[in-house]
Amino acid sequence: MAADDQIARAPHHVACIMDGNGRWAAGRGRPRLFGHHAGARRVKEIVRACPDLGVRYLTIFAFSTENWKRTQSEVSGLMKLFRRYIQREARDLLAEGVRVRFIGDRVRLDEKLVRLMDELELLTSRNDKVHLTIALNYGGRDEIGRATKRLAQEIADGKLSAHEVDETTLARFLDTHVLPDPDLVIRTSGEARISNFLLWQSAYAEYEFIDTLWPDFTREEFSKVLRAYGARDRRFGAVPA
Repeated sequence: MAADDQIARAPHHVACIMDGNGRWAAGRGRPRLFGHHAGARRVKEIVRACPDLGVRYLTIFAFSTENWKRTQSEVSGLMKLFRRYIQREARDLLAEGVRVRFIGDRVRLDEKLVRLMDELELLTSRNDKVHLTIALNYGGRDEIGRATKRLAQEIADGKLSAHEVDETTLARFLDTHVLPDPDLVIRTSGEARISNFLLWQSAYAEYEFIDTLWPDFTREEFSKVLRAYGARDRRFGAVPA
């Protein structure tokens, strides 16, 4: 497939479940956080590849609502990594035209991290080359639950009638209300499950489960997955003409 054809057939929005950082580190006799740092560097490479590959929206699953069950040392290390990533990458993200958004429940996150998240969103708010969404303390069921509460409050306040509620209405209350739904969801590391990620938004997404661990997921492999997506026939419930 020629480069121009690949871009034309590329998914508009790709979501990634970045799995395998811990196993990647363990395979090298290193602690799990070593793998998370390697995974963060891979994020930078994939973000930079998006414009050339025709991807305008990239959503990455950084930390789930279930990840709090991990050891305190790993959770603390991840929070430190998120703060460091924002501080170190802010200038490059701005210069490279990347707009950053965060989705998820921020209530449990520490104040410094939330402040950095807010600042990065504001700093990059005028960028439009690549839209990078980072799911942090995110869970699909939690998101739908929070959205439902906000919708119910609107009805209770008389701002919305129950008869007006449909799937379009609920979507307006989701964390992702300003984003298009993902066309393709990629999960690395050989696991074939969606782990509570973008449950509502991925109703008609294509899925690709690959064996590669996230720190080894190169630009070349990303391109290969996108080419495979371009060859699929997406019918959205219709039958071929």
